[in-house]
Amino acid sequence: MEVRFNSVSMQYDENDKTVLKDMSFDIENHSLVSILGPSGCGKSTTLMLISGLLFPTDGQIFFDDKDVTKKDAVQRKVGMVFQNYALYPHLSVQDNIMFPLKMAGVNKKKRLEKAQELADLVQISEHLNKKPGQLSGGQQQRVAIARALAKEPSILLMDEPLSNLDAKLRTEMREEIRRIQKETGVTTVFVTHDQEEALSISDKVMVLNEGVIQQNSNPQQLYDDPDNLFVARFLGSPEMNIFEMEDIEDSLPQNISGRLKQQGAVLAGIRPESWIHTNSEEAVITGITERIEIVGKERKVSLVLESGQMVDIADVEINFREGDMVSFGTDISNMFFFDGDGNRVVTTDAE
Repeated sequence: MEVRFNSVSMQYDENDKTVLKDMSFDIENHSLVSILGPSGCGKSTTLMLISGLLFPTDGQIFFDDKDVTKKDAVQRKVGMVFQNYALYPHLSVQDNIMFPLKMAGVNKKKRLEKAQELADLVQISEHLNKKPGQLSGGQQQRVAIARALAKEPSILLMDEPLSNLDAKLRTEMREEIRRIQKETGVTTVFVTHDQEEALSISDKVMVLNEGVIQQNSNPQQLYDDPDNLFVARFLGSPEMNIFEMEDIEDSLPQNISGRLKQQGAVLAGIRPESWIHTNSEEAVITGITERIEIVGKERKVSLVLESGQMVDIADVEINFREGDMVSFGTDISNMFFFDGDGNRVVTTDAE
């Protein structure tokens, strides 16, 4: 099922602010799309509008070519998985999976067959006779996914499904969600505030902020080619270092610096992993190392510039100590430039 929003806006009350503003996008059939953004950006509201649990103030919602704007969740035939699993504690795993089919009047033999099929898919077959309370968080989430798939939904909606799991289990389950989506081919919308989750499993990621789509593209493009300052800073850990143009323009070729100024560039961004330890003549920045962090293969340096600005540097060979004065440079191809409104400014030479 393909999903299409056509100029959709959402306002809960006429006295409240608009939660979603003139939103238009397409979700391709058989794809897994993540909606990513900070708390309060409109992620869950978008999911509720797709599900039919909420209806838009303005605009239209289409499933393929069918207008479903006024249709409820049952009519839209969607499956939903929430962060709290919402399993029935008094029912076995098997009965939890079969419950939607029982409500739909499917005969017991077919219910049992479907439950076994889905249990095999999500790899919980050996737990069919257990109650949810006897399962780990990851196993409960697998049951919730199986139950959501039981009625063969047109779309699978997942609202922060991994937020209650520990770090190791989150990694395991996001890989499982991707595997299950690939095997079933069901169009899946995954809401999260975790950029690593979104970037690792999605065909596309839609970044929201204050009810407005900031960028909607494949994960690598979001990171390598952000449309604006919000996306550039939101993606990446540590986040992108931002400088006033006047602080770094001496390190730029004069023709490029002039062209960027003409286009309205006032800020420059450089990701922590793009720095190279260099001599002062080739440096973009020079400062004192306030902190060096080495955790396994991770390397992070916190550098304090003369201006007092803190700069994060990652993935560099550390042959200096805390308190040393050191210099770092980078290639102009690793720099991002933004105008006063936060929009990306690109020159052909700077791409």
